[in-house]
Amino acid sequence: MRIGVDVMGGDFAPDPILEGALQATTQLESDDVVVLYGDKAIIDAAVSSFEGAVATIEVVGTTEVVSMDESPVDAVRTKQDSSLVVMCKDGSAKSEAPLDAVISAGNTGAFVAGSQMHLRRLDGVHRPGIAAAVPTFAGTVAFIDVGANIEPKPVHLAQYGVMGKVYAEQVLGIENPRVALMNVGGEEQKGTSDLKEARDMLRNVPGLNFVGYIEGRSLFDGGADVVVTDGIVGNVSIKLAEGLATGLLKKIATDIATADPSLAEAFKPVIQKFYKEYDYHEYGGAPLLGVNGISLICHGSSEARTIANAIVRAKQFATSGVNQHIVDQLATIDEQVSVV
Repeated sequence: MRIGVDVMGGDFAPDPILEGALQATTQLESDDVVVLYGDKAIIDAAVSSFEGAVATIEVVGTTEVVSMDESPVDAVRTKQDSSLVVMCKDGSAKSEAPLDAVISAGNTGAFVAGSQMHLRRLDGVHRPGIAAAVPTFAGTVAFIDVGANIEPKPVHLAQYGVMGKVYAEQVLGIENPRVALMNVGGEEQKGTSDLKEARDMLRNVPGLNFVGYIEGRSLFDGGADVVVTDGIVGNVSIKLAEGLATGLLKKIATDIATADPSLAEAFKPVIQKFYKEYDYHEYGGAPLLGVNGISLICHGSSEARTIANAIVRAKQFATSGVNQHIVDQLATIDEQVSVV
C-alpha cells in the first residue's frame, strides 16, 4: 500500500508531521510505502537519521506550501507545486504510481478541494463529507459532516446518512447503526425546510435505521450511532467538545491535587486512561467520505502520534471496502437521494 503524507501541512509542521510519519513506518509491512511530500532538504535530513523503518520511504520534493489561512480553491489552483496539491495529484487514479491514501493536517478547505479535484468523487456522490469518529460515553459515533460542506442541500444530508451508515458498519464495526439528523429539537415541526426535506429522504432509504431528529446533548448519551449535520454545526460541535473535555479533565486533576496530593497520585492512572479514550490524537484522521480514494484529514494541531495513528488507520480503511459499499448502496436507493 502506498500512503502519501503532506509533511508541510499543519499548525506546527513540518517537525511533528515528519516525526509521526517516520514512526508509522515501524508499524507497517515491508511491502508498504510511505511517500513524504514537502521540503526535500528537511525530509532527507530526517529520513537519513531515522532507524528502524520497516516500510519503504519515498520523498517527493516540493517548493510551495499551502498556508492555513489561504483561500482553499485559489490555493489549489495556483500552488501547483505545493506539497498538498502534488500529493493529491499522485492520489489520482491517472497517476503513474497512484497513492492508496493521502493524509494532511493542513488547510482543511484546500485539502477537501484538492481531494475532490484530483481524486474525484465516487459514482453517485454529489458532495463528499468529513466523518469524525467521536468517542462518547455510550460508544463511538460517526459524526458527518464536520467541515467539508457548510451549506448542504437536503440531498447532501441524506447521502451523508447513507455514507455514515456504511462507515459505521465497515470501519467502526457497528451493526445496523442508528442514523439521526441533528436539529434544534426532536419534535417533527422543528427545523428548517431543508432539514425536514432531508428527514423525509432519510426515512425513505431502504434498510437505513433512521431514528429521526437528535439534539446536540444526545450526541454523547447514546441517542444514535451516526449523526448527520452541516459542516458548520459539525465543526463547531466537535471543537467545542474537544475543548470542554480537555478543560474538564485538567480542572478535575487540579482540584484533586489541591484537595489531597496523595489522592491525586492514586487517581493519575484513571485520569490518563480517560484522557486517552477521549483524545482525538488517538483517532488519527477523519475520512473525507465520497471521494474516489482515501483522504484522511487530520487536526491542524496534530502531534507526531496523530499522524502515526492516521497512517495506520489509512491502511485499515483501505481493507474495509468502504468506498465500494458506498457506491453500491447509493446505486440502489431512491432516486431523489442519489441524484440532485
